[in-house]
Amino acid sequence: MTTPRSPHKPHVLVVGSSNTDLVLSCAHLPKPGETLLGGEFQRFAGGKGANQAVASARAGAHVTFIGARGRDDFGRAAADSLKREKIDVRYFVECPKTSSGIALILLGGKTRENMIAVARSANDVLSPRHLQASHAEFNRAQVVVAQLEVPLDAVIRAAKLAHAAHVPFLLNPAPARPLPKGLLKLVHTLTPNEHEALLLTGESDPAQAGVKLLASGCKQVVITLGAKGALLVDAKGTRHFRAPKVKPVDTVGAGDCFSGWLAVGIAEGLAIEETVQRALRAASLSVTRPGAQSSMPHRREIVGTKK
Repeated sequence: MTTPRSPHKPHVLVVGSSNTDLVLSCAHLPKPGETLLGGEFQRFAGGKGANQAVASARAGAHVTFIGARGRDDFGRAAADSLKREKIDVRYFVECPKTSSGIALILLGGKTRENMIAVARSANDVLSPRHLQASHAEFNRAQVVVAQLEVPLDAVIRAAKLAHAAHVPFLLNPAPARPLPKGLLKLVHTLTPNEHEALLLTGESDPAQAGVKLLASGCKQVVITLGAKGALLVDAKGTRHFRAPKVKPVDTVGAGDCFSGWLAVGIAEGLAIEETVQRALRAASLSVTRPGAQSSMPHRREIVGTKK
C-alpha cells in the first residue's frame, strides 16, 4: 500500500541502509581482549539510511526510502517499522539470497559513547539498477539524502539522478572512507563529523577541513562536533553553532537525527542557519533517549506549532 503524499509536506528521498541494532550497555567500553559480564541487552530498528528516513518523517516530511533487505524476520520487521512511520517503502527491495542488515553496538561509560560493527548484508547489494528503477521519485523530491553504508556506486548514481532532477543532494559521509572528487562536486550539503572530515581532508582542524571540502565542490559543509555543536562552512564563511546542554543516555543515531532534520529544513527552503540550529536541537534531544529510530524527536517537540 502506498502512503499518500500530503501537498503541504516536503518530499525527502532517502537512499541507504537498514539494520537491526543489537545493543549491549556496559559499565565501560571493553579493551581488546577484555570480556565484560553483565549489562543490559536491547534490540532496536537502525541503519543510517533508515534512521535518517525516520528522523525526516518525524520532522514533518513525506519520506520515500530506497534500500535493500533480506527475506527474513529482521527484514520484515524493518519494513513494518518504517511503514508505521508512514514512510513509503515500495523501493525497499527484498533480496532473497542474502540476510538483512545487523549492527552490533556496545554502549559504555558515563558519556555513553559507542562502538559499532556492521555485518555484510542486503545493504551491500543495493545497486545502481535499483536506483534507476526508482528514478521517477527523484523528480518528485525536494532533497535527496544518502550515506555510505551501501555500495559507493549506488551512492554515486543517487547523486547523479538528484543532479539531473535539479534536486539538492545531502551526503552524510559515514562510515568514513575516501570519496572520489566527482562525487563531492555533486554534493549540495555534506555532513561529516570531525573524524570523517579529517579522513576526507587530512585536516585535524574542523574549520580548515570544512574550507578544503568546500573547495572540493560541495556547496556547503556542516561538520558535527558532538556536544560542542556544529560548524557551518559555505560561501559566506565559517560559523559555529552551539548545541543545547543535555545529559546523554545513548548517542547512537544522533548524527542521523541531525542529517534527517537538516534535510527537511533544506527541503522546506529554510535559511541554513535556522536549519542547523533546529537540527542541533533535535539531535541533542535524541541523545537523552535510548535507541536510534526510537529516539528521534517529533516535529512538535522541536518547533511546536510553528509551520
